[in-house]
Parts: sequence; structure tokens; C-alpha cells
Amino acid sequence: MWLLMAQAIPSLLGTIRETSMFLTCMETVTKELVSWMRGHESSVCSISVHASGRYAITTSSDTAQLWDLDTFQRKRKLNIRQSVGIQKVFFLPLSNTILSCFKDNSIFAWECDTLSCKYQLPGPPDGSHILYKVFAVTRDGRILAAGGKSSHLHLWCLEATQLFRIIQMPTKVRAVRHLEFLPDSFDAGSNQVLGVLSQDGIMRFINIQTCKLLFEIGTVEEGISSSVISPHGRYIASIMENGSLNVYSVQALTQEINKPPPPLVKVIEDLPNNTGSSRNLKMKIMSQRVQRPARYTDSKIQTRVLQQDLTGNLDNKENELSEGLNKNRLQILLKGYGEYPTKYRMFIWRSLLQLPENHTAFSSLVDKGTHAAYLNLQKKYPIKSRKLLRVLQRTLSALAHWSAIFSDTPYLPLLAFPFVKLFQNNQLICFEVVATLIINWCQHWFEYFPNPPINILSMIENVLAFHDKELLQHFIDRDITSQVYAWPLLETLFSEVLTREEWLRLFDNIFSNHPSFLLMTVVAYSTCSRSPLLNCTLKDDFEYFFHHRNNLDINVVIREVYRLMETTPADIHPNSMLNAFVALTKGQYPIFNQYPKFIVDYQTQERERIRNDELDFLRERQTVENMQAEVDEQRAKDEAWYQKQELLRKAEETRREILLQEEEKMAQQRQRLAAVKRELEIKEIHLQDAARRRLLKLQQDQREMELRRLEDEIERKAQMRDQEIAATAKDLEMRQLELEAQKRLYEKDLTTSQEAIAKEIREDTDTHRRKVALEEHMFQQLLENSQMGSIRAQRAMEDSLAKAKQACLNADWQIQTLQKQKREDRQRSEGYYEVASLLRKNRRKEVEVLNAMVQEEAKKWKEAEEKEFHLQSEKKVSALSDASRKWFLRQETSAALEHEEAPWLQRQHMDSAYLPQTSRLSDVSDMDPSTQIFSRNKPTEWNHTEHDLLKNVRNLRRRLTAQARSSYQHPHLLVT
Repeated sequence: MWLLMAQAIPSLLGTIRETSMFLTCMETVTKELVSWMRGHESSVCSISVHASGRYAITTSSDTAQLWDLDTFQRKRKLNIRQSVGIQKVFFLPLSNTILSCFKDNSIFAWECDTLSCKYQLPGPPDGSHILYKVFAVTRDGRILAAGGKSSHLHLWCLEATQLFRIIQMPTKVRAVRHLEFLPDSFDAGSNQVLGVLSQDGIMRFINIQTCKLLFEIGTVEEGISSSVISPHGRYIASIMENGSLNVYSVQALTQEINKPPPPLVKVIEDLPNNTGSSRNLKMKIMSQRVQRPARYTDSKIQTRVLQQDLTGNLDNKENELSEGLNKNRLQILLKGYGEYPTKYRMFIWRSLLQLPENHTAFSSLVDKGTHAAYLNLQKKYPIKSRKLLRVLQRTLSALAHWSAIFSDTPYLPLLAFPFVKLFQNNQLICFEVVATLIINWCQHWFEYFPNPPINILSMIENVLAFHDKELLQHFIDRDITSQVYAWPLLETLFSEVLTREEWLRLFDNIFSNHPSFLLMTVVAYSTCSRSPLLNCTLKDDFEYFFHHRNNLDINVVIREVYRLMETTPADIHPNSMLNAFVALTKGQYPIFNQYPKFIVDYQTQERERIRNDELDFLRERQTVENMQAEVDEQRAKDEAWYQKQELLRKAEETRREILLQEEEKMAQQRQRLAAVKRELEIKEIHLQDAARRRLLKLQQDQREMELRRLEDEIERKAQMRDQEIAATAKDLEMRQLELEAQKRLYEKDLTTSQEAIAKEIREDTDTHRRKVALEEHMFQQLLENSQMGSIRAQRAMEDSLAKAKQACLNADWQIQTLQKQKREDRQRSEGYYEVASLLRKNRRKEVEVLNAMVQEEAKKWKEAEEKEFHLQSEKKVSALSDASRKWFLRQETSAALEHEEAPWLQRQHMDSAYLPQTSRLSDVSDMDPSTQIFSRNKPTEWNHTEHDLLKNVRNLRRRLTAQARSSYQHPHLLVT
């Protein structure tokens, strides 16, 4: 069992203090830390665990997080806006639904697996000013109670998603701090009593159906801070405001809570005359009906108990189970539906097996730790889930500490694993279920230990021989014993051959019947599969059949088991050889010694002796290995020292050879450097020539696109050439001056040498040597100057040749450009002619259309006189505007065409000549001729709009004329 706790770690970062929230999951049995889960940034206000124990929801003010308790990883996170906080997020009991309640009174229900929204509760009534703070749900998950800082409680029906009742608390209640339903043994989860803890520290318990105040705990002087109710509703634990802890007995507080349910037969009464407002949801609770705990003596208690014994059914006591269930009724329900409801299956199993829930005894077994026989359980039974492996190892260790034989039972993990997987979140229940199963349904299994139970297999074989002799004879003929067709089913409890649902359905029937039902199930499984078994001939086929799932209906098998239980004779029936069901004792578990003790003790002793021998052997081998490791290490060190000395000697010889080679390389390198220096000088000259040629080619390519830039470049190069000539002339002048200076120096040296000959012969010889060297140097300079002069002349010739070539290229390119422009002008002129011809045709067609429109308009004038005055005025204005615009466009189009065929002045003259004679009227000098054409038939009522219309037409004509003139200056616009 896990225990989830929320903690906070404060950390200082600079001057900012932050708090990091985390969850710790502790093992309640071993008190060990299982996991450490981070994720919340604020304090956790509530933790809710799913009914299966696999998921958990933690809620803080700003977020809610869904955790997977198998992997301790966060599965999903709910973030909300800051304006809307979270009140509480929790699982509905015995369901797969998550209920999220927010601070704006909105409540949503979500599916746990898909996290899809199932429904949303509507908002509270308009007259209700309550903000939900606390919530409570019945055990069946049908009714939600909500309260807050108000004296009202809202009861919601979650199935119908509607508010069905509003309860008004007494006037002393101003706010509700806590809500919790009181469980009842007879209401099947639909709790009717609600505990309400108010601001005055008093917890009042009311009936939500009758709205009666049943009892209350706490006083104003000694108020309650928080309270919790036991799962069975027998006790109430309260933490008082003064720090004390009070535990209340619900049975002592009231006798109305645990009374039997009302009778099924009820009389329907007629409605009274004044029914009142039956639809009103609001009901008041009268504080005068409080039931105080009565003061009773021991004699009264004894009288009440005697009365219950007298009224009870003494013959049916053995069928009465804990939690108020009846075994016979459960069997009738099981036969009718074939299985127990999934929602209540675990509860029914615990009632059928009458588990004592000995927490202290189980804790003492677990505290002994993992048994030595199951330390390496994961090697023999590798399980993917670490949690399942840990629970299985703990359960098997507890069984081994309970009885020594379970440490040597090879099939015990196979037998216990289905229940471990089913009760992995409640290890106490898992252990007690397996222990109860071993005591009752595994009777006489260990009498022939370590061999399979021959006596039990003989019972199965006798029953099979009575009901299906042919199948048994087939097994005998194929040398198939009961250890092949019966023992694999028993040691695995059918978990290998059935699915999860089929296995649960089968054990609903096994736990509800005599322990012999399990043996009959083995026989029924074989008889129902007789057709495929009779077709099997090899032993491997039989072994495969009883170790794998087969196409078999479990309902048929269960019906066959019930038939075998009824039709099997008493002399071979297993129930005559097996004891009836016996539950585990309370407080301490019973002693289990139904096995050959001497064999188990002998095997234990032998195993201990083998373990000790193995430990001695391992210690000796470890010693030998340590010695061998030391010898190997010393040998390796010696070998490494010798190898190091040899490497040092070889390295010394290698370095000497390298020094000699380096000296030879240095001599060769000096020779190469001299040669490379000469080559570099030659390459420099060639590179300069190549760079100059590349530059000229690049300039030639660029001049084809940039003529102006080429001219600037030519001018710049001409200036550079003049500057170079001037610089060369200056260099020659300087060279002439140097020669004259050298000449004077030579004359001075010659004079000095003639005077010194008589004095010292050696000085004369030195002077002669210097003179010869100077002459050689001057001769070399003369040669270099002559070579530089020839190179400059060659470069000048190449520059002039390149310029001549470039001038030829520029002339060719200009000629080609002019020819291309002529071709484009010729093609554009042809296009203009074609467009002009098309425009003339369009003009003639427009004239014809205009004439037709004039005729049609004359008809319309006659027809318009018969219509209303206002409608006639609007139509004629529209007709006048359309005709004027069309005439103007035709005139402008004609003028544009004429401008293409003659100069601008000639086109203007033709345009004025083309205008009709009506445009020369003296009344309006610049009036459009189209207005004069249609002014003959105008009525006198148009005089007030004519001036505005003509003004608009003149403005439009000016704009179009300007556009046409711009099109003449840019002919390509007209072509477009």
C-alpha cells in the first residue's frame, strides 16, 4: 500500500525565496521511500487515488496533475488561467470519472482513460450567491454535495446532471468548512447521511432525503478543526481545535443510522387538498430534532442483543457473511448472471473468504524481509513491471516465513501471481487471499511433497473415469497421466489457459462453492475439450493443450462443473474427502503444517549445507583468484619495465638516425631554397603578365554591358600611362646623376690609388680588386637597365595593341546595337499599323451602334412621356450621360489614331475639323457636340441639371485628352 504525501523544499536564489513542491510515495508496510515526484509550484491542497490504485490526482491552486502509480510518472497536467482557480479535482468512487471543480462554480466530468469531457454541470440558480469551497460524493458516485461560505448546501444528481435539492442549514451556520457522507451497511453505496462541519466547530449529520438533523458532535467551547469517517461508517475521528483527538462511535450516537432497510411494500396515499409547492428545491433543517446519544446501562445493551438473537434466523447463521451479505443469496445471484458485478467483485470476494485483515501479524511477516529462497526471483520469473515483481517477492517471502514448506514449493509463484496482479495495491488482502486459498482449496496438496499431490490427482482421475471413460482410456493409451492433464491446471489455477475475464468469472464460482469445486473444474475442462483431445496422439500436443489458451467457452465449463457436482456419486465425490471452508483466524494466522515435515527439514538442512559449502568454495576460489591476480600483476609490471627499457634504447637510436637525416635535409633544403628563389622571381614576372591579361579580358567582358564605365576606365588608364612615363623619365634622370656620381668617385679612387702605389703594394692590389668589383657591378646594372627598358617597351606595345582591339570590339558592338534598334523600330511600326487598322474598324462599328441607339432613344422619348415625371427625368439623365460618354470616347479614340499617322499639329487640326457643326453654337463655346445632338429633344424640366452634367463631361474629356497625349509620347503604352 502506498502513502502519498506533499512536501515543500524552500531554496534561496539571490534575494528571491522560492518554494518547490514535491510528492513522496512511501511504502506503508516497510516504511521505505518508493518514489519522489516533482511538478507542483504551489502547495498541494488535495490528493485523490483511483479505486484501482493505479492513478492519483494531486491538486494545487493553479494546476492539477494526473500520476501513474505504476511508473510514478506524470501522465497529464491541467493548466488554467490565473483568473479562474481550481478548487478540487478528484476521482468519483468506483468509477472511471474525474470531477474537476473550479472557483467560478463550474464543474466538469472527464473520462480517465481518454481525458475527454463527459459532461458539465449547469450553473447554480440565479438567486444562489454561494461559491463552492468543499465537496462530497456518495460511495456509488451518483450524488454530489457542494457547499461554501453560505448556509445553503447544493445536491447535484450526477446521472441527470442537474441540481435536485437545496438544503438550508440552521441560522447558526454561516459557512461550511467540510462535507463528508456517512457510509451505511444497508444503502448499497447510496449514502443518505451527510456530515456538515460549519464555522462554529460543530459537525452536524443530516439526512439528505428527509432533511432531518440526526445528531451533532463538537461544541462551541470545544470545536472541531477537521474530521474523518471510517470506511465502514462505524467511527468518526476528529481533531479538536485545542489539539486533542476524539473518536466517536456512530452506533452510540444514534440508532437510526444502522437500522434495517424499510419494507419493500409501501402504500400509496392520496395527495392532500393543499399540496403546496412540490417543485420547490429548497428545504430547511429544523434544529429542534437533534437526537442525542441516550444514556443506557449494561442491562439495556444485553437486552437489545438478546432481542436480536431471538429475532434472527438461527438456522441460517452459517450462511451469514460479514458486511451483511448472505452466501445463499450470492450463489443465487451468481447462477442467474454467471458472475458477480465487476464493481463489487473484490468486496464480495473478501466477504466470501471472510478475510480477518490481521495488519499486525502481516507486518511482522513482512518485517522479516525477503526470504533467501526468493532473493533471485527475477532471474527465474522475469516480470516487466518492477512493482509487480516487488509485490510478488514480498508476498512469497511472507508465505515462506509463515510456513517453511512455501520456501521449497516450485509452483507457488505461478499460483500466487494472478492474485498479486489483481491485488497489487493491497498486499495484505493479496496475502490473505492466497493463504485462504492454500488452506481450503489446496488441501492435501503437500502430503507427497516434493512430488505432485497423487491423492488429489487420483480423485480427479476417478471422477473422470466415472463421467468419461473413453477420454480416460485415450489418455491411458497415449501414456498421458494426470500429471499432464490435471496438474498444470491446478498449479497455475487455470491462469495459463483462461483470459482475465474468464478467470475472474471462474473464481467467482470457485469462491462461492465447496473447495471440491476446483477439482471438478479440472475434470469439466477436459470433458468439454474431449473432441480436440481425442484427436491428439503425441505427448507434446497434450502438454501444449494444457499450457496454452484454447477455443473453449468458460460458461459451458462452469455449467458442466455444476452438473458434475450434482451427478457424481458420494463415494468418489471430492467433497467427502475435503474439509469444508475454514476462514483465517483473527489476530494471528493459523499454523500450517500439513506436509511431511522430515522431508522439508531434510531439504532445508541439505540446502543449508550446500549453501555453506558453496560459500566456502567461493571464499577459497576468491583467495586463489586474489593470489593469481597479484602474481599476474607483478609479472605484468616486470614485463612492462623490460618493454620500457627496450623502447628507450630503440628511441635513442631512432633519434640519432633522425638527427643525421635532418642534417642532410638541411643541406638539400638550402639548395632547394636558392633554386626556388630564382623560380619565384621568374614566376612573379609571369604572374604579373597573366594578371594583366586576365584583367584585360575581364574589362573586355564588362565593357559589353557598361559603356560609360569603359570610357572612364580608358581615361584613367591614359592618366596612369602619363604618370608612368613621367616617373620613368625621373628615374632615368636619377640614374644619370648616379652615374656621374660614380664617375667622380671612380676618378677620386684612381687618384688615391696612384698616390698610394709608391707607399704600399698591398693597398694597390686591394684598390685594383675593388675597382674590378665596382666595374662588374656597374656592368650588371647596365644590363638590368637595358632589360627593364625592353620590358617597358614591350608592355607599352601590348597596352596599345589591347586598346586597339578594344576599340574594334566597341565599334562592332555599337554597330550591332544600332542594327538591333532598327529592327525593333521596324517591328514596332508594323504593330502600330495593325493596331490602327483595328481601331478604324472599331470606330465604324461604334458609329453604327450609336446611330441605332439614337433611333432607339427617340422611341424611348415618346414612350417616356406617358410615364411619371420623376421616373422619366432619371431615365433621360442616365441616357444622356451614357451617350455623351460613348461619343467622347469615340472622338478621343479617333484623335489618337490620327495622331499616329501625322504630326501633332496636323492631328489637332484634323480633330477640330472632325467635330460636327453643332459644336460651334454660340451659347456654350466648349460644349461637347454630343450634348448638342441630344439637346433637340430635351424637355424644359432638365435645365436645372444640364449645367452640372456638362461640367462633368468637360472634366472627363480633359482627363482623357491628357491621357491620349501621353500615350502618343509613349507609343508602347498604346500597343499594350
